[in-house]
Amino acid sequence: MKEENENIKNEECAQNAQSEANENAKESGNAKDETVGAEDTEEKNGTGEEAEPEQKEEKDPLAAALEEVAQLKDKYLRSVAEFDNYRKRTLKEKAELILNGSEKAVQAFLPIIDDMERALASSEKTDDAGVLKEGMQLIYQKTNKIMESLGVKKIDTSDADFDTNFHEAVAMVPGMGDDKKGKVLDCVQTGYTLNDKVIRHAKVAVGQ
Repeated sequence: MKEENENIKNEECAQNAQSEANENAKESGNAKDETVGAEDTEEKNGTGEEAEPEQKEEKDPLAAALEEVAQLKDKYLRSVAEFDNYRKRTLKEKAELILNGSEKAVQAFLPIIDDMERALASSEKTDDAGVLKEGMQLIYQKTNKIMESLGVKKIDTSDADFDTNFHEAVAMVPGMGDDKKGKVLDCVQTGYTLNDKVIRHAKVAVGQ
């Protein structure tokens, strides 16, 4: 009987020890969970907290306006300088054109001068008027061709109606009949046009 009581007592002590061990293990587990949760919280809210992206600073409107004004001013100054250079260059070219504008015409007439010099030299060696006349006709024809190449043309007055745009009346001839009234009867001086512009009116006699 005594041995049975001791066995029961020993079983109760073992059960109490097991219960205390389970409670201690449970408390340790709760403490560990709390520690892990605290660490997660620190990672999110503490040193490990995710940094919010910094907002880009907006440009000052006044600074932007001043920068734009500076750019426009620079463009304006460049344009003024370019225009001034263009104006100076144009004036220089115009002055050169006025000074040397007749260069082409002078060069074209140099062969005529050469022909005239040769004709004068030949006239001293011969008294044949026919030869001299033929030489003068060749020079005259050559001169007309050069004039036409430069855009110079004669104003036609043969049986033409009197036109103040091309003719200058130096004489009025009465009594020539109705069919000659207002007509060019004779050309006293030949007129010329340069590229269809009258550079000298033809001086004519007109029927009245």
